[in-house]
Amino acid sequence: MSAVVVVGNPKDWPLALPDVSVVPARDYLTDPAYGRQRGLQVFNLCKSYRYQSLGYYVSLLAEARGHKPLPGIGAIEDLQSQDLVPLLTAELNGQIQRSLGRIRADDFMLSIYFGRNVAARHDALARQLFELLQAPLLQAQFVRRNGHWQVKGARPIAASEIPAAHRAFVMEAAQAYFAGRWPRPRRRQTARCTLAILRDADNTQPASNAAAIRKFERIARGMGIATECIGRGDLARLAQFDGLFIRDNTFINHYTYRFSRRAAAVGLVVIDDPDSILRCNNKVYLAELLARHKLPAPRTLLVHRGNVGDIEATLGLPCVLKQPDSCLSLGVVKAETAEELARLVDGLLEKSDLIVAQEYLPTAFDWRVGILDRRPLFVCQYHMAPGHWQIIRHDAGHGHYEEGPTVALALEEAPPEVVRTALRAANLIGDGFYGVDIKQVGQRCYVIEVNDNPNVDAGNEDGVLGDELYRRVLDVFASRIAQRRSRLP
Repeated sequence: MSAVVVVGNPKDWPLALPDVSVVPARDYLTDPAYGRQRGLQVFNLCKSYRYQSLGYYVSLLAEARGHKPLPGIGAIEDLQSQDLVPLLTAELNGQIQRSLGRIRADDFMLSIYFGRNVAARHDALARQLFELLQAPLLQAQFVRRNGHWQVKGARPIAASEIPAAHRAFVMEAAQAYFAGRWPRPRRRQTARCTLAILRDADNTQPASNAAAIRKFERIARGMGIATECIGRGDLARLAQFDGLFIRDNTFINHYTYRFSRRAAAVGLVVIDDPDSILRCNNKVYLAELLARHKLPAPRTLLVHRGNVGDIEATLGLPCVLKQPDSCLSLGVVKAETAEELARLVDGLLEKSDLIVAQEYLPTAFDWRVGILDRRPLFVCQYHMAPGHWQIIRHDAGHGHYEEGPTVALALEEAPPEVVRTALRAANLIGDGFYGVDIKQVGQRCYVIEVNDNPNVDAGNEDGVLGDELYRRVLDVFASRIAQRRSRLP
């Protein structure tokens, strides 16, 4: 397997490694040749992994291309949350005390280079932290309180921060890592048979309305599954449950992702799983993934400061512009004129180094196909809001909104190509619960997006299956819980 080191500027990587190319981040992101390569190990050593920075997109698109990035996008999100790092590393308490026991100071910084530390006595701890946090160059901070060492936080470090005295060691560690196996975080299992339903009662546009939540609770009781609705203050309680069902809208920089990541780390069956949240919540990733697997989609251009002038020539006007983490029609705008295009693009690029531009395909409704456990579950028509080009119309302040009507159909009533295309798209993400939005123009189907955390509202998506829809969702939890318990020693 070939490997590349991706940096913002090749001068930022001071080490010369045999058989490893050093590639500027912008080249990796925009040169089609990298998108065609298979089995590439990508060592992302950009100076910043800040959300929607070039470093962030290097790992995101590497995963979409089937490459193996280090750090992966999940690890980047973990490191952005300093509240999450101590939770993820809690199981290392014994190793931390053994490794740092002889240190007399009350704070300590541990440098971790490809899972190793220059001091052999810290190697075991460095390796375990690396397996959990999965970044090639790390610095972990520890503090001692009442004689007990604790992880305060961790951050990725730039290659330029490597002390000159450590560079030879880093080269040795990197070469050893290139020849080894790709590590995965260890996970522990739990054995409780309860399901936590995460929701925010104050959210005016939740993934399931209150009536649907009551149906999930009632039907679960009949299936022998104990449920409890939890909120954002219950992160520390997750280990009490056997499964987590997220029914609040998911975002990356959001408590829902932290809950998902923590639930997966402690062995819960979780929907939506953190990988699905990461992949579905970024339109740049989805655009790259659909293109790579040749699924039909509107003509799409990944836009950065250097190719803004290509949008109109490539897509024409009007066209649709998408903030990468747009949700519920927010962050998705339509440009009608060249002047409006320039203004809207400039505003979106203030927030993200890459945005998505797509051709505009007007339709009276979007197909929504619910996919669960790699099988179609429901199909609906989401009609456009009255007098609007999207299914949800927000006022200028986003305080009020209006939705178009939802019409549920039996699976066999939908065009077979709609269902087949939706299933192909969802299966590229994983085996969770997805809502695939498809536009049908004539006989052709176009994938607009794959949503994790699809709506299940009483009176809408359950219009055909009724209670059976809820039962099928809960049955997936029950089956996966049973499978995990059967593997326990």
